Amino acid sequence: MLAYPSSIDLSSRTLRFLTGRLVSRRREIGTRRRRLSAACQALLALAHLRCGDTYAQPADGFNIGIATVFRYIRETVDVLSAPAPSLAEANETIREKAFVILDGTLLPIDRITADTPYYSGKHKRHGMNVQVLADPLGRRLWASPALPGPTHDLTAARQHGIIEALADAELKCWADKAYQGAGEPVRVPFRGRRIKRWERRHNTTHAKIRCLGEQTMAILKGWRLLRKLRCSTNRITDVVKAVLVLHHASA
Repeated sequence: MLAYPSSIDLSSRTLRFLTGRLVSRRREIGTRRRRLSAACQALLALAHLRCGDTYAQPADGFNIGIATVFRYIRETVDVLSAPAPSLAEANETIREKAFVILDGTLLPIDRITADTPYYSGKHKRHGMNVQVLADPLGRRLWASPALPGPTHDLTAARQHGIIEALADAELKCWADKAYQGAGEPVRVPFRGRRIKRWERRHNTTHAKIRCLGEQTMAILKGWRLLRKLRCSTNRITDVVKAVLVLHHASA
């Protein structure tokens, strides 16, 4: 087995933040002795989340077993996902914004052809649908629980209660054509090829605003684990929440 030095494109502040969380967790449950310190566990988890390393890679690097790596990463994800805001909690922040941007994305997962419940015909791959709300500057405010890939964005938004939350907050929302028919709070571009000139101008302005939401998704997938998830589909929601908390800590 060959080894080489590498780096993670995150600041030391992110490592200190996560180390502090893990130290508090160990005090809470009364941990006495472990193979790795809290700082090494944090570094291991960041390598997995940011770089998409498999369990075997940090197991060799830290000279521990794969099962130990699995437990460390699972614990870290649970610690990070716990303080992630719910939609009701995020709604308090949303009310203070001029408007929000809503967008959905498909997170690819490692599945075989037989797993049809997760296959998205639009993207031609297996995945999980996640909805994200961003503020006018493109900063992530909230990420939804993950739903099977075939779920339409509008269906997912309604199922999570996003449309109702925006209506209650009396807040405008910019979204793409996938949300046609969402109702008054959601503004979408005009559809069709034969649209009027003023409608084209409207679509151009709409796209300039909405592009910040697209950038949000691109930055979110800068955490390379989200480009190909190999964990259980029941864990993906917690992974997304953990990444969201870490992203806010490193911003």
